[in-house]
Amino acid sequence: MSYFPYALYPYVIKPLLFSLDAEQAHDIILRMAAFSSNPLCLKIFSQETMPCPVKMMGLTFKNPLGLAAGLDKNAEAVDFFLGLGFSHVEVGTVTPRAQDGNPKPRLYRVRAAEGIINFMGFNNKGVDNLRENLKKRRSEGIVGVSIGKNENTPLEKALDDYLYCMDLIYELADYVAVNISCPNTPDLVKLQNKAHLSELVGGLKNKQKALCEKYHKYVPMVVKISPDLSDSMLDDLCFVCLNYEIDALTCTNTTVSRDSIYGMEFASMQGGLSGVPLRALSNQCLEKVKDRVGNKIPLIGVGGIDSPIAAKEKMEKGASLIQLYTSLIYKGPELVRNIVNSIGYIG
Repeated sequence: MSYFPYALYPYVIKPLLFSLDAEQAHDIILRMAAFSSNPLCLKIFSQETMPCPVKMMGLTFKNPLGLAAGLDKNAEAVDFFLGLGFSHVEVGTVTPRAQDGNPKPRLYRVRAAEGIINFMGFNNKGVDNLRENLKKRRSEGIVGVSIGKNENTPLEKALDDYLYCMDLIYELADYVAVNISCPNTPDLVKLQNKAHLSELVGGLKNKQKALCEKYHKYVPMVVKISPDLSDSMLDDLCFVCLNYEIDALTCTNTTVSRDSIYGMEFASMQGGLSGVPLRALSNQCLEKVKDRVGNKIPLIGVGGIDSPIAAKEKMEKGASLIQLYTSLIYKGPELVRNIVNSIGYIG
């Protein structure tokens, strides 16, 4: 496999992309990735990585590293991203109906800290479109689908949106991620409160059971949480997830905190902060969740992974799987191979 195109990333591709508006660059990356998902291009752009299998949720991942949700919202380039060496790709977040998301501009690079602030707001083409795209995937890697609610769906009707999405993607997904922690959809984070969460998770577990019987296939369910929860809210959340035997927890989504980037460019912009500035907060949350659930619920560590050392740190703090997104934009696809191969050597 050729790695030459990715050696050019820091010197040619990144400067070109960073000369553009952040969302415009994102769209270009996704279009290129979708085009390169055809078999001929995959022979050029795929990367070989060391095997380092992880068994979790009844699934076998070829290595611990995955692509976090948010980059490929509509499952348009799954084969390309799996070809980069990721063991799994999480697509979405998808909603029942297509929606434009929040007004632009809504994506900002905090270059000094290698962070990104996004206020996208679940912009996606709807679950029917994502379902059709998933039917076209060729690669054998694992695909998770992150599901959410439409912005104009009232909180008391949120369960209906999640059930609708789960019903349509269950047959085609390897796991379902329940996004209740994105700060860019009004009131969504309130679903992490004990009463709302119990209703949501209970309803989804019942749906999961019915769909398992229908398709003769158990699709695990993951809950993605915020790094901004208080200790008491974490207590309640972990209690509910343990009670309903959730298959895994993802720690964490983006943060609304700006402590780590105070005074930097775009620090005052609304949205969720990801990348290196999120690392300490997400690691802290990961440790707290691990203390509460022990080995009863496996954990996925996300937030600020930009090197093999940062990846190893997440795993030492209790994560069985890890995911990245922002660092892929800053450092390019070679980072995937470097992290996976380093984990392989450690293993």
